[in-house]
Amino acid sequence: MDGMTTSTCDKDPAHAPRSAARKNLRFALHYLEMVVAMFVGMFALGPLWSWAWPGLDALPAVDAVVMATNMTVGMAAWMRVRRHSWPQIAEMSAAMYLPFLVLLVPYWLGVLSAHGLMMGGHVIMFPAMLAAMFWRLDEYRH
Repeated sequence: MDGMTTSTCDKDPAHAPRSAARKNLRFALHYLEMVVAMFVGMFALGPLWSWAWPGLDALPAVDAVVMATNMTVGMAAWMRVRRHSWPQIAEMSAAMYLPFLVLLVPYWLGVLSAHGLMMGGHVIMFPAMLAAMFWRLDEYRH
């Protein structure tokens, strides 16, 4: 050799650094996993709430927060399985609740309907989660 040494990464493909494309794919798959986990939480816990609190759907503000909670529980459980730290889980949980909390104000003022509260909260939740992931980009691409 010409005096240069090769690193372990150069010799062993198992230790080679991940390409940017692979990291981006990992990021996208992680987002998709969390969305699936949210739906699992919503569909698994929703019937329990219906049984425990009949008429919950007649209280739109409470119903929205309960649904956000169901989704957050599913997502947080999956993040814990994937060995995310508690601070990461707390950040993502905040990103999921924040849209509903913000929209509760116009709902209580009568500017936003119950349907608008529920739909708006869900629609805004997805980019809010994405923003939380970009906040810790290196961790979610790992």
